Amino acid sequence: MSKKLSEMSLKELWQLFPIYLTEYQPSWKEWYSKESYFLKKAIPQAVRISHVGSTAIGSIWAKPIIDILVEVPKKSKLSNYKGLIVNSGYICMAQNENDISFNKGYTENGFDEKVFHLHLRYIGDNNELYFRDYLIEHPDAASDYEKMKLRLWKKYEHNRDQYTDAKTEFVQKYTEKAKLLYGNRY
Repeated sequence: MSKKLSEMSLKELWQLFPIYLTEYQPSWKEWYSKESYFLKKAIPQAVRISHVGSTAIGSIWAKPIIDILVEVPKKSKLSNYKGLIVNSGYICMAQNENDISFNKGYTENGFDEKVFHLHLRYIGDNNELYFRDYLIEHPDAASDYEKMKLRLWKKYEHNRDQYTDAKTEFVQKYTEKAKLLYGNRY
């Protein structure tokens, strides 16, 4: 009998769910569209639901995981939405006062066919939107990001934290450029 995900160590989880990248898949837009429609019904208080992450770029290799940013009003507590999201099939992975992260599509046997990461935040805590738009509108920056991710893939295949940390400087640099360029777009 296999262990439940909640019983696995981080090392076991990273082995079961390695980082792997694939060419852009047009189906990712459809996956997002269907999931966002589902989430709008599950969380009617959401101010904005957005497709973020590399699968939203449309031109670069990415982990086949749909990242979704759900922004809710600042006057409410994020924890008030946790039950709604968990009841929608998501697993709460991490939580603090200003951010709750959820996953869907992770099983004791590995990835399901469709995998989602949901980031629940207050309206305006949305740097991912700026980064996404900058890469969509600046193909050279998107290409540089893709090349970096492809270099990091095998090095950190079984360590998501180091993979993410290795991309941080690039992401911050282009997020700041985007904010200067786009102003208060969101």
